[in-house]
Amino acid sequence: MVMKFDDFDISSSLNKATKEMGFEAPSPIQEKVIPVILGGRDVIGQAQTGTGKTAAFGIPIINDINAKQKHVQALILTPTRELAIQVAGEFQKLSKFNKVQTLPVYGGQSIGHQIKSLKRGVQVVVGTPGRVLDHINRGTLKLDRLSKLVLDEADEMLDMGFIDDIEKILQNANTERQSLLFSATMPPAIRKLSSRYMNNPEHITIDKGEMTAPLIEQVYYKVLDKNKLDSLCRIIDSETPELGIVFCRTKKGVSELTESLQARGYAADGLHGDLTQSQRDVVMRKFRKGTIEFLIATDVAARGIDVQNVSHVINYDIPQDPESYVHRIGRTGRAGKEGIAITLVTPREMKHLRSIEREIKSQIPAKGIPSIEEVVEKQQAAWKHQIVELIEDNEQDDALYAELVAELLSEFPADKVVSSLMKLAFYSHDEKTTSAGYDFGETGAQKGMTRFFINVGRNVDMTPKKLVDDVSRLVGISPKVIGKIDIFENFTFMEVPQESAPFVYEGLKYARVGGAKINLEPAKPRPGRK
Repeated sequence: MVMKFDDFDISSSLNKATKEMGFEAPSPIQEKVIPVILGGRDVIGQAQTGTGKTAAFGIPIINDINAKQKHVQALILTPTRELAIQVAGEFQKLSKFNKVQTLPVYGGQSIGHQIKSLKRGVQVVVGTPGRVLDHINRGTLKLDRLSKLVLDEADEMLDMGFIDDIEKILQNANTERQSLLFSATMPPAIRKLSSRYMNNPEHITIDKGEMTAPLIEQVYYKVLDKNKLDSLCRIIDSETPELGIVFCRTKKGVSELTESLQARGYAADGLHGDLTQSQRDVVMRKFRKGTIEFLIATDVAARGIDVQNVSHVINYDIPQDPESYVHRIGRTGRAGKEGIAITLVTPREMKHLRSIEREIKSQIPAKGIPSIEEVVEKQQAAWKHQIVELIEDNEQDDALYAELVAELLSEFPADKVVSSLMKLAFYSHDEKTTSAGYDFGETGAQKGMTRFFINVGRNVDMTPKKLVDDVSRLVGISPKVIGKIDIFENFTFMEVPQESAPFVYEGLKYARVGGAKINLEPAKPRPGRK
C-alpha cells in the first residue's frame, strides 16, 4: 500500500500546504524520517540533496512549532548561502497556512536587516555557520529556548572548514533540544560531533537504489570526444527541454560549453566557483524565470540549487562517482513531476558507466544520437512559429533585405531559397556527428565492416570469447555485432561494423584486453586486395 502525507500525524494546515506544493506520496527518506522526528527522537539521516530531505525535517519541525510564541524555536545550519535561501523558501511554502515565520541569515546580506527581523520575532532561522555565530556573539540570536536544531549537509560544512563554528553554536544552544543531522557521507569528524552533541540518535540510511527518483527517465548516449558538442546539440534539439541543467567536470569546461552554446543560439548561462555572489544571483534569477533554458554548472557550483521545473539533467561530463550521479539526476523529477536524466558517455568512460549502474542497481538504457531528419521533424512546429512571428512583426525593417531577396528569387526557386535559409538559421553547425570524422580507409574487412589490428594474441592467452567480452564491456557494443576474429601468436585481427569502428578505436586504443595492455590500429589491406 502506498503511503500518503495524510497518513502522518500532522496538522490539517500543514497537510493542506503539502498538497498545494504538489506532494503526493512521500519519498523514501520522508517516509522513514518524519514519524521518528514527530516522535521526538534525535536523528542521523544519511541522504543527499534530491531525496526530499528538506521536507523530511521541515514538515515535522513546522508541525511542532508554536506560532504564537515569537522566540527562535528551530535553527537549521547549511553550508552555503544558496542552500540557506532554498531551505528557507521551502519552510515558507510549508508554513503558508499556519503563520510560522522563517528567516534566512547569511553573509553578504545586510546584518542590520537581519537584526531587525530577529527583534520582531521569528520561529525558524536558517543560516550559514559564520553568520549565525556572528548573531550569537552580538546577542541578537538567542538559542536558550531552542527546541530543534538541524545540521544539513554536515559533510559539506566539514569540508568548508565550519566545524569549529558549528561546535560553538551547539555549545550555545539549549541542551534540551532535539538534534537532527543530515549528511551524504559519514566521515569520522561527523561521527564524533554526533556522539558529543546528540542524544541516542536513530540512524536512518537511504541506500543508493532508493535515491534514484522513480519519475526520472534515465538514458545514455555514446559519443566521441571530438563530437561531444555536436552530439549534445542534436540531443537537445530533439528533446526540446523546458529547463535543463548541464553538468561539466571543471570550471573551464563550464565556460567553454556556455560560450559554445551561446554562439549557436541557445539560451544558456554558466555557474561556477569563480563567479561572485552577485553574478551567481543574476544567473540563478534568469534560470528561475526561464530567461535562460540551460544552466551549465559544476557539481560544486550547483550545490543547494532547488528549482522545481527542471525537465532535463544532462551529464555532459560523466560524474566522478555513483553518489555524484544520483545527486545530479535528483535535480529533475521534483515535486511529483517527470524528469529526464541524460548522460553523454565516451568510449573510454563505458567502464565507469557500468560501475555507476552496479551501484544504483539499475541498468541505464542506451539511445542513438538523433539524425538530422529526426531533429528537423521534431523542430518543425517551433521553427514555423518563429517564422510566422517574424512575418507578422510589423516593426521589423524588411527594406534592409529587399535587394538581396529580389536577387536570390530572380536566380533560384523560392522553395530552394527558403529551405537553404532555414538550414543556415536553424542547423548551421557541424553535421558530421554520426560519421565522427573518422576515415579508416580500406582495412581488408568484409563489406560494411572495419578491420583492426591488435598487437597481442595467443602469447597473452587471448581467445575469441575473452576479446568479445572485453570489447563489449569496454565499448558498450553488443557481442553479436562483432565480426570475424583471427588470433595469431603475437597479434590479432578483429572486424566490427563501420558505424561502431570510431567507438571501438577510441575505447580500446591503449586499453587492457584479456588483462594485457594493447595497442589497436586500423588494419592494412590483405595482400592482393585493394
